[in-house]
Amino acid sequence: MAFKLIESAQARWRAVNAPHLVALVRAGANFEKGKLVERLTNQEVISKPRDTPIHRS
Repeated sequence: MAFKLIESAQARWRAVNAPHLVALVRAGANFEKGKLVERLTNQEVISKPRDTPIHRS
């Protein structure tokens, strides 16, 4: 029975298209639409201006 389950799953497996990116994915890198997205450091987040102004009443 285990053989049949493995055989069935193997039919739906996909080959890795970019084996050089596997290490990045395992390290927690983020990709959006196939492009690597750089992480912001805490200092960049603090110094980055907001897109919309803050309205305080």
